[in-house]
Order: sequence, then C-alpha cells, then structure tokens
Amino acid sequence: PRTPRPVTLNVWEAVYFDHDLGRLTALADRAAEVGVERFVLDDGWFRGRRHDQAGLGDWYVDEEVWPDGLQPLIDHVRGHGMQFGLWVEPEMVNPDSDLFRAHPDWVLQAPGRLPPPWRFQQVLDLAHPDAYDHLLDQLDGLLSQHDGIAYLKWDHNRDLTEAGHGGRPGVHAQTVAVYRLLDELRRRHPGVEIESCSSGGARIDLEILRRTDRVWASDCNDALERLSIQRWTGLLLPPELVGTHIGPERSHTTHRVHDLGFRAVTALFGHHGIEWDISGITAAERAELAAWVALHRRLRPLLHGGRVVRVDHPDPAVQAHGVVAHDRSHAVYAVSRLATSAAQVPGVVRLPGLAPARRYRVRPPAGVPAPAVIQHAPPVWLASDDGVTLGGAVLGSVGLQMPALHPEQALLLEATAID
Repeated sequence: PRTPRPVTLNVWEAVYFDHDLGRLTALADRAAEVGVERFVLDDGWFRGRRHDQAGLGDWYVDEEVWPDGLQPLIDHVRGHGMQFGLWVEPEMVNPDSDLFRAHPDWVLQAPGRLPPPWRFQQVLDLAHPDAYDHLLDQLDGLLSQHDGIAYLKWDHNRDLTEAGHGGRPGVHAQTVAVYRLLDELRRRHPGVEIESCSSGGARIDLEILRRTDRVWASDCNDALERLSIQRWTGLLLPPELVGTHIGPERSHTTHRVHDLGFRAVTALFGHHGIEWDISGITAAERAELAAWVALHRRLRPLLHGGRVVRVDHPDPAVQAHGVVAHDRSHAVYAVSRLATSAAQVPGVVRLPGLAPARRYRVRPPAGVPAPAVIQHAPPVWLASDDGVTLGGAVLGSVGLQMPALHPEQALLLEATAID
C-alpha cells in the first residue's frame, strides 16, 4: 500500500438500502468521533436501487433519494477529515434496469437463453466493445463528476455460469477485459483506491491483487467465524490487504452475540474498520470503540509492517497469533478462546518470533477493557500493571501461563524490548 491503511466505516449493516442524508451525516459524525478515517457509502445510492432486485447497471445517482446528489454527503465526510468511498458492482446488471432493457445482448449468455438467475442479476459481457465502453464511461464519469471520491468498493456477487460470448466460452475474455477496465480507471484516476469485494473472498488472485488496494475476506463479520477466515486467508495475504471490521454486537449473518472486546481484538489484525450502526450505541460503547480504534492506529505500523507469527497450541479451543517487528523490538499477540476447553486449567502459550537474547516486558495494552475470565484471580504476572519481564528465549520456548478465559473471549498482549 502507498499510504497507511485508513480505519474504514462501511455503512451497509448500518442502513442497508435505507439511504437518507440526515441519517448518513449523523453516522459520519459518530464515525469521526471514534477515529474513523474513511467513510464508505454502500449499495443503494443509484437509480432504482431500493432493493436488490433492480437498478444494477444504471450507475446514475438516484435523484429521488439524493435530490442534491452525493456531493453534500461527500463534503460532510471530508469536512471531518475522512476520505469518502463508494460501492459499485460494475460487471453486474439486473434484468429490471434501463441498461438491460436497452441492451439485453450485452449479457454473457449461451445462444438463445440467459444463464440461470442468481441474486436477481446477470453479468455484462465486457468483451463486447460497446458494453465495455459504456461501463468505462459510466465509472469514469462518476469519479470525474464528484469531487472527493477516493475509494471504490468493487463488488462481484455472482458466479460466471453459462458465460458465453458470441457462441463461444467467454470467461477468459471477460477476465482480461476486467483487468483492462481496472487498468484504465487507475490510469485516469491514479489517486483512487479500489477494493476487491466479490461477496467476500470470491475474487482474490494475483492479477486482481496487482490492480487493487485491499480485499474483503468474507461478508460474515461474526468474530468467531472471522478468526478462522482470517487465519487461513493470512497464509497467503499480509494483514494490511485484508479488510477486518468490527461488526454489531449480534452478528447479522449468524446471530451470535459477542462483546466489543472480542470483536475488536479479532478485527485489530488487518485493514481495520467498522461495519455497525454506531449512531445508536451508548456513550460507554462509543468510548470503548474509540479506545480500540486508537489502539489500532497506534499499533498500525507494527501490524502492517511486521512479520506474522502463528502459535501452535495443543488445545483446539485456543487460537493464538501475532505480529513481530522485523528488528524484533516490538510485538503484539492475540490469544483467543474459541470454545469451552476440555482442560480445566489453561496451559501456557508461547510467544514466538522474539530475539532470544533480548528481554521483553509483556503486558496487555492500556486503555482497553480486559477479557472476561472464569477464575477469581488471574495469573500473578497478569495482575501486575507492569506485566512480566522475561527473555525472548523463555517467551518463545516456554511461554506464559494464560488466564482461564470464558469462551469467545480474547486476550491481547504487547511485548516491548527493554534492552
């Protein structure tokens, strides 16, 4: 990435298709209060898009919803010092759209029939020169006509099935055309960043990574699910490329309920953000959320510039990982309890990657709440404000006794070299 990864608030799970300038400016006010650096308007801003069955392909600001256009919201967001981003799904078209009604031949299809419907949408054939030129003009115009769109969240929510072009297979030509479209947009608008969303994780390949600035690993923001998603995504991608957002207390995708600390620790290790209607949360929740955002911003150079480490542990209910600075002067680790453990007393967890000959002070970072535990008193080292000071060799080979965390809780530890 060319710049530090801005903390992002995406409005999808806050408002869905219910776009209202007053509601969104109030949400932007709250976002600025807690330290957000980029505000993204998601699906629902364009003509006819009051639900997911119509409008895709008609990339014009909906005059009924936005009588003064998007610029008032863009200006409000930028007035808070935040970047403004916008959701698009350029390759898709709803049959209920002006574009499809005018050009049904611009859809990837086998001769004589449309592919089976999925999410009420079809795929534009970008190997068709007129379709490609139209889409490029629409996106270029959108960015040129608005002062301040710094980011596109580029979605792609259906597979290419029966994807024919002129009676022949069309997937390869479609893929090359998408790369060409991205290249041309980036040439014309070099300051605009692009995220590859694609339902979360459905389009992350080396050529897409060359042309985009981050990816979205999953549309599921459940922190428990995300631990597994991010663990395996992280085998191939560095944290700074993967969007990791704090979702609402009750996950919209699984209906699990998690406290803010567990959600925040899980989202800390990536391109940090929020996907939550924070306009209605309590003052105490806002203060805690702001503390977690501030912690991420403080640790961001380490999280996005260090070396990722994974911790092997015999208990399947425990997952631990971290990031260590390349000079091994600083590290941060997360220890998460995924479920009730078979062991009554938790074991030790090693902290790998540190310099064996150096001494480190290890303690939880200040300013954020401690996780919930199933014991009257934590380990002695954890009870002290100063934490514990040990050599890197001991921490990496022996480790530290962990507290007995409740299920779906996470402990964050920061290790700082003192010599």
